[in-house]
Amino acid sequence: MARATPPAPPAEELPRVLLWRWRRNPLRRRTDLAQAWIATALLLAVLAATPVAMFLVGDTAYRHHLETARHQAATRHHTPAVLVRDAPRHPEPGSDEAKQALYPASVRFTGPHGHTRTAKADVEPALPAGSTVRVWVDHEGEITDPPMTMTQVRNRAMGSALVAAMAVPLLGAAAYGYANRRLERHNLARWDAAWADVALRWTTSP
Repeated sequence: MARATPPAPPAEELPRVLLWRWRRNPLRRRTDLAQAWIATALLLAVLAATPVAMFLVGDTAYRHHLETARHQAATRHHTPAVLVRDAPRHPEPGSDEAKQALYPASVRFTGPHGHTRTAKADVEPALPAGSTVRVWVDHEGEITDPPMTMTQVRNRAMGSALVAAMAVPLLGAAAYGYANRRLERHNLARWDAAWADVALRWTTSP
Protein backbone atom coordinates (compact mmCIF):
# COMPACT_ATOMS: atom_id res chain seq x y z
CA MET A 1 0.00 0.00 0.00
CA ALA A 2 1.44 3.34 -1.06
CA ARG A 3 2.15 5.85 1.68
CA ALA A 4 0.34 9.14 1.47
CA THR A 5 2.56 12.17 0.86
CA PRO A 6 1.83 15.06 3.21
CA PRO A 7 0.73 18.20 1.39
CA ALA A 8 3.26 20.97 0.91
CA PRO A 9 2.86 23.92 3.28
CA PRO A 10 1.08 26.96 1.86
CA ALA A 11 3.23 29.76 0.48
CA GLU A 12 2.49 32.01 3.45
CA GLU A 13 3.78 29.30 5.81
CA LEU A 14 7.15 28.95 4.10
CA PRO A 15 8.80 31.90 5.94
CA ARG A 16 7.64 30.43 9.26
CA VAL A 17 9.05 27.03 8.30
CA LEU A 18 12.37 28.44 7.14
CA LEU A 19 12.74 30.73 10.17
CA TRP A 20 11.62 28.25 12.81
CA ARG A 21 14.87 28.64 14.76
CA TRP A 22 13.99 32.28 15.47
CA ARG A 23 10.52 31.52 16.86
CA ARG A 24 10.01 30.60 20.51
CA ASN A 25 8.75 27.05 20.95
CA PRO A 26 9.23 24.31 23.55
CA LEU A 27 11.32 22.16 21.20
CA ARG A 28 13.81 24.83 20.24
CA ARG A 29 17.21 24.24 21.77
CA ARG A 30 19.81 26.86 22.55
CA THR A 31 22.02 25.28 19.92
CA ASP A 32 19.25 25.87 17.34
CA LEU A 33 19.27 29.58 18.13
CA ALA A 34 23.07 29.60 18.10
CA GLN A 35 23.01 27.97 14.68
CA ALA A 36 20.65 30.65 13.40
CA TRP A 37 22.89 33.44 14.72
CA ILE A 38 25.99 31.81 13.23
CA ALA A 39 24.30 31.47 9.83
CA THR A 40 23.18 35.10 9.91
CA ALA A 41 26.59 36.39 10.98
CA LEU A 42 28.40 34.36 8.31
CA LEU A 43 25.95 35.50 5.63
CA LEU A 44 26.50 39.15 6.52
CA ALA A 45 30.26 38.59 6.70
CA VAL A 46 30.30 36.96 3.25
CA LEU A 47 28.22 39.78 1.73
CA ALA A 48 30.55 42.39 3.23
CA ALA A 49 33.83 40.58 2.56
CA THR A 50 33.23 39.49 -1.03
CA PRO A 51 33.53 42.94 -2.71
CA VAL A 52 36.45 43.85 -0.44
CA ALA A 53 38.27 40.63 -1.30
CA MET A 54 37.57 41.14 -5.01
CA PHE A 55 39.03 44.66 -4.92
CA LEU A 56 42.09 43.77 -2.84
CA VAL A 57 42.95 40.61 -4.77
CA GLY A 58 42.18 42.18 -8.15
CA ASP A 59 44.24 45.29 -7.39
CA THR A 60 47.18 43.24 -6.11
CA ALA A 61 47.04 40.95 -9.15
CA TYR A 62 46.80 43.95 -11.49
CA ARG A 63 49.87 45.59 -9.97
CA HIS A 64 51.81 42.31 -10.10
CA HIS A 65 50.98 41.53 -13.72
CA LEU A 66 51.54 45.15 -14.77
CA GLU A 67 55.03 45.08 -13.25
CA THR A 68 55.65 41.71 -14.95
CA ALA A 69 54.54 43.14 -18.31
CA ARG A 70 56.86 46.13 -17.91
CA HIS A 71 59.76 43.85 -17.02
CA GLN A 72 59.04 41.64 -20.04
CA ALA A 73 58.84 44.66 -22.35
CA ALA A 74 62.23 45.85 -21.07
CA THR A 75 64.00 42.49 -21.31
CA ARG A 76 62.46 40.86 -24.40
CA HIS A 77 63.40 41.83 -27.94
CA HIS A 78 61.65 41.33 -31.28
CA THR A 79 64.45 39.88 -33.41
CA PRO A 80 64.55 38.73 -37.06
CA ALA A 81 65.27 35.05 -37.60
CA VAL A 82 65.88 32.89 -40.69
CA LEU A 83 64.28 29.49 -41.25
CA VAL A 84 66.84 26.71 -41.41
CA ARG A 85 64.42 24.22 -43.04
CA ASP A 86 61.07 24.40 -44.78
CA ALA A 87 58.14 24.76 -42.40
CA PRO A 88 55.57 21.91 -42.43
CA ARG A 89 52.64 22.28 -44.79
CA HIS A 90 49.07 22.42 -43.57
CA PRO A 91 46.86 19.56 -44.82
CA GLU A 92 44.27 22.10 -46.03
CA PRO A 93 46.17 25.02 -47.61
CA GLY A 94 44.15 28.20 -47.97
CA SER A 95 41.57 27.24 -45.33
CA ASP A 96 40.71 29.47 -42.36
CA GLU A 97 42.39 26.95 -40.09
CA ALA A 98 45.59 27.12 -42.16
CA LYS A 99 45.64 30.93 -41.82
CA GLN A 100 45.65 30.63 -38.01
CA ALA A 101 47.88 27.56 -37.65
CA LEU A 102 51.51 27.74 -36.53
CA TYR A 103 54.10 24.98 -36.74
CA PRO A 104 57.41 24.58 -34.88
CA ALA A 105 60.42 25.04 -37.16
CA SER A 106 64.16 25.55 -36.71
CA VAL A 107 65.29 29.17 -37.03
CA ARG A 108 68.66 30.89 -36.77
CA PHE A 109 68.97 34.30 -35.12
CA THR A 110 71.43 36.58 -33.38
CA GLY A 111 70.99 36.82 -29.63
CA PRO A 112 71.21 40.01 -27.57
CA HIS A 113 74.92 39.32 -26.84
CA GLY A 114 75.82 38.95 -30.52
CA HIS A 115 75.94 35.13 -30.59
CA THR A 116 74.27 33.22 -33.41
CA ARG A 117 71.82 30.66 -32.11
CA THR A 118 69.45 28.04 -33.50
CA ALA A 119 66.16 27.15 -31.82
CA LYS A 120 62.57 26.14 -32.46
CA ALA A 121 59.94 28.80 -33.11
CA ASP A 122 56.29 28.71 -34.17
CA VAL A 123 55.95 29.94 -37.75
CA GLU A 124 53.31 29.99 -40.47
CA PRO A 125 52.93 26.75 -42.46
CA ALA A 126 54.73 26.12 -45.78
CA LEU A 127 57.36 28.85 -45.37
CA PRO A 128 60.47 27.88 -47.35
CA ALA A 129 63.95 27.69 -45.87
CA GLY A 130 65.66 31.07 -45.87
CA SER A 131 62.45 32.98 -45.09
CA THR A 132 62.75 35.72 -42.50
CA VAL A 133 60.42 35.74 -39.51
CA ARG A 134 60.45 37.72 -36.29
CA VAL A 135 60.74 36.04 -32.89
CA TRP A 136 60.74 37.26 -29.31
CA VAL A 137 64.01 36.62 -27.46
CA ASP A 138 64.71 37.16 -23.75
CA HIS A 139 67.90 38.64 -22.26
CA GLU A 140 69.53 35.19 -22.19
CA GLY A 141 68.92 34.60 -25.88
CA GLU A 142 66.09 32.10 -25.46
CA ILE A 143 63.00 32.29 -27.67
CA THR A 144 60.03 33.25 -25.51
CA ASP A 145 56.49 34.60 -25.65
CA PRO A 146 55.83 38.28 -26.41
CA PRO A 147 55.39 40.63 -23.45
CA MET A 148 51.95 40.67 -21.89
CA THR A 149 49.57 43.25 -23.29
CA MET A 150 47.39 45.52 -21.18
CA THR A 151 44.39 43.40 -22.18
CA GLN A 152 46.10 40.30 -20.80
CA VAL A 153 47.01 42.17 -17.61
CA ARG A 154 43.40 43.24 -17.07
CA ASN A 155 42.04 39.78 -17.90
CA ARG A 156 44.36 38.09 -15.42
CA ALA A 157 43.50 40.64 -12.73
CA MET A 158 39.77 40.09 -13.36
CA GLY A 159 40.32 36.33 -13.18
CA SER A 160 42.00 36.67 -9.80
CA ALA A 161 39.14 38.88 -8.56
CA LEU A 162 36.58 36.28 -9.68
CA VAL A 163 38.49 33.54 -7.88
CA ALA A 164 38.40 35.65 -4.71
CA ALA A 165 34.66 36.23 -5.19
CA MET A 166 34.11 32.46 -5.30
CA ALA A 167 36.53 31.70 -2.47
CA VAL A 168 34.83 33.92 0.14
CA PRO A 169 31.42 32.15 0.00
CA LEU A 170 33.19 28.78 0.02
CA LEU A 171 35.09 29.77 3.14
CA GLY A 172 31.84 30.96 4.71
CA ALA A 173 30.15 27.66 3.86
CA ALA A 174 33.09 25.73 5.29
CA ALA A 175 32.95 27.77 8.52
CA TYR A 176 29.20 27.15 8.81
CA GLY A 177 29.69 23.43 8.21
CA TYR A 178 32.36 23.26 10.91
CA ALA A 179 30.20 25.15 13.41
CA ASN A 180 27.19 22.99 12.53
CA ARG A 181 29.17 19.80 13.16
CA ARG A 182 30.33 21.10 16.54
CA LEU A 183 26.77 21.97 17.53
CA GLU A 184 25.52 18.56 16.36
CA ARG A 185 28.16 16.83 18.45
CA HIS A 186 27.08 18.94 21.42
CA ASN A 187 23.44 17.94 20.85
CA LEU A 188 24.34 14.26 20.53
CA ALA A 189 26.36 14.42 23.74
CA ARG A 190 23.37 15.94 25.57
CA TRP A 191 21.09 13.28 24.09
CA ASP A 192 23.45 10.55 25.30
CA ALA A 193 23.57 12.05 28.79
CA ALA A 194 19.79 12.45 28.93
CA TRP A 195 19.18 8.94 27.63
CA ALA A 196 21.64 7.45 30.13
CA ASP A 197 19.76 9.19 32.93
CA VAL A 198 16.35 7.99 31.70
CA ALA A 199 17.58 4.48 31.02
CA LEU A 200 18.98 4.27 34.54
CA ARG A 201 15.54 5.12 35.99
CA TRP A 202 13.80 2.54 33.81
CA THR A 203 16.19 -0.28 34.63
CA THR A 204 16.54 0.43 38.35
CA SER A 205 14.37 -1.87 40.43
CA PRO A 206 12.02 -0.18 42.94
